[in-house]
Amino acid sequence: MDEPRTTPLHRWHLGQGANMARFGRYDMPLWYPAGARAEHLAVIEAAGIFDTSHMAVIGLQGDGARDLLQRCFTKDLDRCQGRDRGPLTVGRCVYGVFLAADGTVIDDAIVYRLAETAWMVVVNAGMGPAVAGHLERQGGARVRVTDYSDRLGKMDIQGPLAARILARVLHDPGPVLADMVYFSCKGGFDELQTPTPVRLSDGTPLLLSRTGYTGEFGFELFVAGDRIVSLWQTVLAAGEGLGILPCGLAARDSLRTGAVLPLSHQDIGPWRFVNNPWLFALPWGDGGKVFSKDFIGAEALRQDPGNEHTLPFAGFDPRKITVGKDTFVTDLRGDTIGQVLTCATDMAIDRIGAMIVSVATPPAEGRPVDYRPRGLSCGFIKVNRLLAAGDSVLITDGRRQIKVEIRNDIRPHRSARRPITSML
Repeated sequence: MDEPRTTPLHRWHLGQGANMARFGRYDMPLWYPAGARAEHLAVIEAAGIFDTSHMAVIGLQGDGARDLLQRCFTKDLDRCQGRDRGPLTVGRCVYGVFLAADGTVIDDAIVYRLAETAWMVVVNAGMGPAVAGHLERQGGARVRVTDYSDRLGKMDIQGPLAARILARVLHDPGPVLADMVYFSCKGGFDELQTPTPVRLSDGTPLLLSRTGYTGEFGFELFVAGDRIVSLWQTVLAAGEGLGILPCGLAARDSLRTGAVLPLSHQDIGPWRFVNNPWLFALPWGDGGKVFSKDFIGAEALRQDPGNEHTLPFAGFDPRKITVGKDTFVTDLRGDTIGQVLTCATDMAIDRIGAMIVSVATPPAEGRPVDYRPRGLSCGFIKVNRLLAAGDSVLITDGRRQIKVEIRNDIRPHRSARRPITSML
């Protein structure tokens, strides 16, 4: 087995006693001494920070960059912004997928428009060379593709207090934060810059993006690789007394699962991108039945979508199963109908009767005053028939069998889309 890669924060993680494991070829923290439950709840109730320097960043520059992305990326860059579905403007970003010609997933990504002819693509750990190579093969002479893998530092701060903490570390934070809507970005690095510069209080330039992978309010921060340790420590110090915690991959997984967000190469992967909860990543035209543009993989998706369906579920208690080759789904009669893709425990939720309630649920909408959630298992299954919300199935890993409920959504009252004026 190859030696694992490390991020610039690796030594810090070890020094803090993090439990480490390999993920996407990187040695990454699973959790710190506070534990995954405390880290998960910190993001719901206060703030948590995540080392995401293992994520890959690709830059595209040139007059042909937009056309290249329009051909390779699923979202229609001319019809994807806001309720009116306008074109993606400078300083905005959008989620979508890169597909192969057969409609299977190469990787999911966020595409940023930093300037008129400068774009940035963020993909998953270890996927920089694959996606950059795909773009280069499809591109022309008018596009320069740069893989920034392992050249940048990246961290996320997620949670309702994220903006208050960031305001303590940014230079002139008022104008920077005041108008940052969901899926917008400011600042930049090297030659990839938006028209609006952003700097830390010590003068360090950064790219600040109001995005994340938890379903909660927050930001992603990109800086030069040699500045990430200082930034990490500065943000932690700024959040002292506000409940901030460093968070590992375990909390990241349970948070994203409760928010119904997929893990690429696990919940979406080498099968056609059809019949799943994330079809909003496709370029639907008016009426939602045909695509508004052509793109690589479109023809394969137009074919018969088949009978396999990827569906979210939630359990009735915190118990979960270990996902592996012997993990499968049965109906209540015991007939095997599919496989389990993800199973985690969202520690911020529990059931009050038939309703799922979060620690963030307002009391007026069902949260008891002394609410102490046990947590609920949740995740995604891929089955050979369409099941309706409310249907029950059994999931098993051969040692434990759990009854779960098909859901349209899992953790309620998530904060990701809240107006920033209410979070400062």
